[in-house]
Amino acid sequence: MRGRESLAEALKKCSQNLLYDEGKQVHGAVFRMGHESDLIINNSLIDMYGKSSRLEKAHYVFDNMPERNVVSWAALMCGYVHVGNPKASLLLLNEMGFSDVRPNEYILSTNMKACGILGALESGKQIHAMSSKSGLEWYPVVGNSIVDMYFKCRTTDEAQQMFDTMPVRSLITWNAMIAGYTLSEGMGKKSLHFLMEMQECGEKPDDFTFSSTLKACRSLKAIREGKQIHAFLIRHGYSISTHKILAGALVDLYAQCGCLLEAREVFDKMEAKSLISWASLMVGYAHQGNLPEAMNLFRQLRMSSVPDSFVLSSIISVFADFAMVELGKQLHSYTIKIPSNLDVSVANSILDMYLKCGLTEEAEKLFSKMLVKNVVSYTVMITGYGKHGLGKKAVQLFGKLQMEKIEPDLVTYLAVLSACSHSGLVEESQECFTRLCNDKQVKPRVEHYACMVDVLGRAGRLKEAKDIIEKMPVRPNVGIWQTLLNACRLHKNVEMGREVGDILLRLDGDNLVNYVLILNMFADVGYWKECERLRGLVKAKGLKKEAGCSW
Repeated sequence: MRGRESLAEALKKCSQNLLYDEGKQVHGAVFRMGHESDLIINNSLIDMYGKSSRLEKAHYVFDNMPERNVVSWAALMCGYVHVGNPKASLLLLNEMGFSDVRPNEYILSTNMKACGILGALESGKQIHAMSSKSGLEWYPVVGNSIVDMYFKCRTTDEAQQMFDTMPVRSLITWNAMIAGYTLSEGMGKKSLHFLMEMQECGEKPDDFTFSSTLKACRSLKAIREGKQIHAFLIRHGYSISTHKILAGALVDLYAQCGCLLEAREVFDKMEAKSLISWASLMVGYAHQGNLPEAMNLFRQLRMSSVPDSFVLSSIISVFADFAMVELGKQLHSYTIKIPSNLDVSVANSILDMYLKCGLTEEAEKLFSKMLVKNVVSYTVMITGYGKHGLGKKAVQLFGKLQMEKIEPDLVTYLAVLSACSHSGLVEESQECFTRLCNDKQVKPRVEHYACMVDVLGRAGRLKEAKDIIEKMPVRPNVGIWQTLLNACRLHKNVEMGREVGDILLRLDGDNLVNYVLILNMFADVGYWKECERLRGLVKAKGLKKEAGCSW
C-alpha cells in the first residue's frame, strides 16, 4: 500500500511541475511493482501525460484501463483541451454517453470551454441542456463556463440570460461577463457598467477585472473612464509598475487614445516590460506620425531582447497602413536574420504590407518562398489581388488553396467574392458562392450575399440580384439594399430603383445617404419632380449632411 501511495504522490508532483521524463520513469516503476491496473494510478498517469502535452500516451493508458471512473474521462478531456484539440474532447463526451459513467460538473465545464474555443454553439446548447437535466447547471464552475461559452459563440443575449438566472455569482462570474462584453463588438460600455454593478453588490475587482475594463476603455476610446480606473488603482495602493498586465493595459489604452505622454510615463516606470507594451507604444508613435521615435523604441527593444512575432507583425502592419514601403523593407530584411522569420504571422504581415503598397510582384515572390502557409496567407493574397483588379489571379489562388486541403473561412470567401465583384467575374463568383453555401463548416453572412448582389448588379442582372436578397436566410440590412439601388442607377432601371428606394426609406428613413442615392438615380434620368419631392421630405425631416473634415 505504501508503494502505491508513493507512486501516486510522485506522479502528482510530476504533473504539477511538468516533469515528463521523470513521469515516464514513474510509469516504468508502476509496471515493475504490478500497479498497472490500479484505477487511481492510471488516472494520475493520464493527468501527468495530458499536462505534459503527450496525449497519445494519455489515450493509450486510458484505452488499456480495465475500469474507468469519471476522473479518468475528465483527465483525458482536460488534456485534449489543454493541447488545443477541443474537438477530441467533445468526441470523448459523446463516447462517454455510451458508458455507465455520468458526467460531473468538471466534465461539463471542460466541454463548455471546448465549445467556446470552436464556436460550436449548437453543441454548447446541447451540453447546457444536459447540465439543466442533471441539476449541475447551478454549480458555479458550470454556470461560469456556460456564460463564457455563449460569449465566445457571440450570443450575448443567452450569456446575459444565464447570468441573470444564476443563484450564486462569484468573482469569476463577474469577470466572465466583463471580459465577454469587452470582446463583443460595440458592447464595451456594458463592461464598464458591470464593473460598477459588481462593486455595488460587494464584490471586489481583481487584476483580471481591471485589465478587462481597461481593454473595454481602449476599444471605446474612453480615455476619461480609463483615467478614472488608473486613479482608482493608485488610490487603492496598486503598485502598477510591478503589475505587468495592468501596466501593459494602461500603456495600450493611452497609446491607442493618442495620449503618448501618459503612455510613456507608465511604460518607463514598468519594472518588467512585456513585448506587447513595446509594440503598443511603437504603434502609438507611428500612428501619430512620429516614426523616428517608433524606430528608436524598436532599436532599444532589439538591444534588450529579440522582438517576437507579435511585435514584428504589429509594426509591419502600421507600415502597411501608412504605405511606408522602405521602412517595411528594412523590417523584412531584419526578419530574415532572426528565428522569427519562420513565423507565418510575420510573413503574412509582410505580404499585406507589400500588397497595400502596390508591390504585387514582391508579395508573389515572398508567397512562393514561404515554407508554411495558412488560410490567412491565402486570404491576404486574394484580398490584395482583388484590390488591384486582378480577379482572375484571386480565383486561381482560391483554387490552389482548395487543392492544398486548406479550409477557407468566411473572410477568405468574402475576399474572393469581392475580387470577382471588382473584376466583373460573374460565373466565377457564382461558383465560389455555391461552394460557400454547400460548406458544412461555415454559413454565408449578409456581406457575402451583398457581394453577389454587387457582382450581378454590375452585370445588369438586377432581377437575379433582387431574388438573392428576397430569398436569403439572413435578414437583409440597409447596405445590401443600397448596393442594389446603386446597380439600378447604373443601369437606369427606375422602376426597380423606386421599389428598392421605398424599402430603404422604410428601413432607415432618417439617414440622409438613402435620400441622396435615390435623388441621384432620379436626376440621372431627368425625373426632376421626383427630385423636388424628395428634397421636400429631407427638408421637412430636418436632415442635414455632416460637414466634412480633414482629420
